[in-house]
Amino acid sequence: MRAVPTAVKAHLREKPMFPLPTTCHICGQKYHVTAVQCGHCHTTVTGQFALGRLHQLTPEQLNFVEIFIACEGKINRVEQELNLSYPAVRSRLHEVIHALGREVGDANDNGVDMPDENRPSTNNMNNDARRQILARVSAGEISAQDAAVLLRQQTSAS
Repeated sequence: MRAVPTAVKAHLREKPMFPLPTTCHICGQKYHVTAVQCGHCHTTVTGQFALGRLHQLTPEQLNFVEIFIACEGKINRVEQELNLSYPAVRSRLHEVIHALGREVGDANDNGVDMPDENRPSTNNMNNDARRQILARVSAGEISAQDAAVLLRQQTSAS
């Protein structure tokens, strides 16, 4: 039987901590952090402290972010992990982006920057064919660059 390291024993003795509440349960306004304390020596520092942007997220949004990161940002893996459709995962991702005070990028979010004259026009293209190409990118079957070529070919064939 292996010995448990001292640091692990100390961690196991610590009282469980609750998640940091971010909004007042009475009025619904955001809390301001005014004190922090060392769990070991109980040194306390008071003042006005800012929380990071991630503290603006709801517990559900934080859970989504953790899963998204664990899946290395691959939406198809997030789909499998959460048992959600691709549009549902994108919708949750957009909610998180907005909650962080950011804007969602344009429709060309695949990392391929094309000049407008080279960008495929979706007006002339069969939506099913476009979805199939995007699904192949999402599944990792083809690269974004290959998809751009296929989309251009589809557009010129229409």
